[in-house]
Amino acid sequence: MPYVASTHELEPVHAPGVRRGEDPMVVDPFIGTSATDLPPATGLAATWWSPKPQVGNTHPGACHPLGMVSACSYSGAYPTGYGRYDLSTEGVPTAIFDEPVASGFTHFQQSGTGAIRKYYNYFRVTPMLEPLDALGRTWGLHEEEAGPGWYAATLDSGVRCEITVGPKSAVHRYTFPAHHDARLVVDLSLGGLAIPYGATVPLRSHLESVAPGVARGEIVVEGAPLAVHLECDADRWRQMLWYDRRLMAGGSRLDFSDIRTTTLRPFGVMWAGPTTAGQVVELRLGFSLRGTVQAHTNLVADCGQQRTSFTTRRAATTRAWDQHLGLLEVDCPDPKRRTVFETALYHSLVKPCLAPDESPFWPADGPFAFDISTMWDIYRTQLPLLTALVPERAVELANALLHVCEEEGNLPIGYRMARGADVFSRQASALVQTFLADLCGLGLAGVDWDWALVHMHNDLRRGYGEDYLLRGVAHPISHTLDLAFGYWCTQRVAEHVGDKALAAELAPYAAGWSNAFDPATGLLLDSTFYEGGRWNYSFRLLHDMAGRITLAGGPEAFIAMLDRFFGYDAEGVTQPGERPSVQEMARGYALDRFEGLNNEPDMEAPWAYHYAGRPDRTAEIVHAALHQRFGTGPGGLPGNDDSGGLSSWYVWASLGLFPVAGQNVFLLNAPSFAGAVMRLGEATLELETTGFVEPGPDTPPQYVQSAWLDGRPLHRTWLDGAELHRGGRLLVELGAQPSPWGRDPSSFPPSFPAGSSRTGVVTVPPPNGVS
Repeated sequence: MPYVASTHELEPVHAPGVRRGEDPMVVDPFIGTSATDLPPATGLAATWWSPKPQVGNTHPGACHPLGMVSACSYSGAYPTGYGRYDLSTEGVPTAIFDEPVASGFTHFQQSGTGAIRKYYNYFRVTPMLEPLDALGRTWGLHEEEAGPGWYAATLDSGVRCEITVGPKSAVHRYTFPAHHDARLVVDLSLGGLAIPYGATVPLRSHLESVAPGVARGEIVVEGAPLAVHLECDADRWRQMLWYDRRLMAGGSRLDFSDIRTTTLRPFGVMWAGPTTAGQVVELRLGFSLRGTVQAHTNLVADCGQQRTSFTTRRAATTRAWDQHLGLLEVDCPDPKRRTVFETALYHSLVKPCLAPDESPFWPADGPFAFDISTMWDIYRTQLPLLTALVPERAVELANALLHVCEEEGNLPIGYRMARGADVFSRQASALVQTFLADLCGLGLAGVDWDWALVHMHNDLRRGYGEDYLLRGVAHPISHTLDLAFGYWCTQRVAEHVGDKALAAELAPYAAGWSNAFDPATGLLLDSTFYEGGRWNYSFRLLHDMAGRITLAGGPEAFIAMLDRFFGYDAEGVTQPGERPSVQEMARGYALDRFEGLNNEPDMEAPWAYHYAGRPDRTAEIVHAALHQRFGTGPGGLPGNDDSGGLSSWYVWASLGLFPVAGQNVFLLNAPSFAGAVMRLGEATLELETTGFVEPGPDTPPQYVQSAWLDGRPLHRTWLDGAELHRGGRLLVELGAQPSPWGRDPSSFPPSFPAGSSRTGVVTVPPPNGVS
């Protein structure tokens, strides 16, 4: 058996950060902050068409791993509040600023998403040398730097600005030039974006001075009560409340009970006084969704009773990021490729926001989460990555989702820090069932599966699920696939808890996926589709892929359809430009082509070849995507990062693994690194190769020749979730030509036909209305 050195010999490389515009060699939070700027595509990648915004929509602000708080410079641009772009839903985004600018520094941002109304950006902090009347103007940003957990920039006023965060807090540090009356202004009225219809208006608010250097307040925004406790280290500076840009001399409290868009005036707290050159002022903010007392408690928990300095908090957050990023290490001599990987892993660990004991919507303590934006974005790749690397946090998220369902009546597709949040119902159905099924299949402790099963089952009968029950199909037709799979996932949990009667009831509904397809074409029925077409949705990894391939006319016909979809023998295409016309977009959609990682609908499609015995095709497509659709620099992402959904795709694909969400199966492919180490809770998985050649955009793909798991030949093209999560040593032999590996049907990934699950076979007659 071939041998390569253990990748335990790898040394972690987690430097503190990068400066914008330099050639980065470490995690670079600026990747994805600008419009896509990649070399011209060649080969297969040149045939793919990208309909959605060609920009990552990330921000470089300070974040804590899966923490509640983020903080970044604020320009008001779409969609995170950072950056230069106007509202963009298709093509190349339109710039509204020539260079990076900021009117201050805000808290709570989305990560890489599109239209997640209302965009947050609460509690703007602005260091000023001008009178209060100038609040809201923008200053140019210079010397921007960022790393995991911190962000810094210099305003063209000469103020140096640095921010770091804890799980529920933020610490700002400002270094002022000499000035007779500098000031630090906190605006509680601002929220949302500066583009038309982008503002978020607080409904109610109170604010008070508590003591010298201490203030506290609360705003109710989109139904969520967000409290803040502030402590400022500006000795001998004046502390004042202000309203409508006018100081309230002697005033110690502001209360607003009914704010409307037409009545809103800016308000907040300010510290002001003279500065000497290089004078440093620190501001600490603790946040809570349960009042100012809890906000103070959270600040103390994050920063200590003795007013922890910026340096101490930044060091603690850096250690937290080092621990998380150190869970996955790769053997890569190319600093640019390593930066892309490390940054993808970083972006995969920013969201969702886990905020235990912080639910403002129900009184009980326990798990709470927001910025699940959205399950459609993250269920395929990001949630399996969290489950692998931080299983205890995945369980925490699962329990939070179940609490949401118990309190609000539905397992959410998306969930924000807002009451009556957008339900994103057009995107998909029954995706939480997929996440829960994986946790159940792994046997992770901490979930009451009887409790979970009740909500999983009830949720299937709501929304689009009602149409599916009555007619056997739901439109958009992709919801039929979602719901059938949701029934299969719920069937698995029913079997786990021993409810055989319910499992038998669910089984025929799980078989209803075939109702979504037209046997004459092998594709989905005509319908409306969310951000794609029927080709994009026709190759998802169903639980009965063997049946799916038979419906398409057999393996040869299925492979021919995939080849056409991925552009084999096709000519290159022209991508949408700035503000593309309806006609231009219609011509692009009519190509019926892979979206090239620009969007979610067909992210898993390259691995469909595994089920028809052509993993070599998967290797070719994934190689083209990894090396032509991702890069360094602000323009290094091919589309919205979507809360780490895109970045986690890159992480899995470059490791030569891909999770089949809900089925607890991991498909094998040629890795793009010579070796890697995954730390999986208590276990460690060593990924090793032989015959590996360092790849690049102009090098041909490599193909799996054979594989070994813990020294035993692995003749199949997949791992069971339990095999991956218990760790061990996976060795992959690579070569320059396709091999017989994965061609024999006995090696294909598992399929679960009508009436079957991972744990047994159930045969029952179909329900009324379901053919």
